[in-house]
Amino acid sequence: MTSVHDFSVQKTDGSPLSLEEYKGNILLIVNTASKCGLAPQFEGLQQLYEQYKNQGVVVLGFPCDQFNNQEFENIEDTLQFCQTNYQVTFPMFAKIDVNGPGAHPLYAFLKQQKKGLLSENIKWNFTKFLVDKKGQVIKRYAPTTSPADLSKDIESLLTSK
Repeated sequence: MTSVHDFSVQKTDGSPLSLEEYKGNILLIVNTASKCGLAPQFEGLQQLYEQYKNQGVVVLGFPCDQFNNQEFENIEDTLQFCQTNYQVTFPMFAKIDVNGPGAHPLYAFLKQQKKGLLSENIKWNFTKFLVDKKGQVIKRYAPTTSPADLSKDIESLLTSK
């Protein structure tokens, strides 16, 4: 696997989706959790999506329950929470694991491409990965990094050839 586009993920209805469908787009891939203290970041992620979607930027949300069980059991509850509280319209996917033996292959790849400060593992909800139009992982952001703080890096990718 050489790019994010080589992976398939599950949509919330369980059907597969090849990330090749996002080739040519800049992606912001985020592991989310509805009951996390960082959940207000959904608002900032939605703002980024609205600000840049017409320029080919897509936020991809991957609910994860690995950190203190802060995600709803049922994906429908997750979607309703995100839409009701934060008006989320960016693509959300089926719940996944991001660490351990059951980690989704996409996340194994993301972590391999951009390690964290002290280790490869995802430390918490709302870790963010910025991916260029060719599917290459450009940068990894800490869970506490505000989505608004990513604008400069996104704009830099939009203006690069």
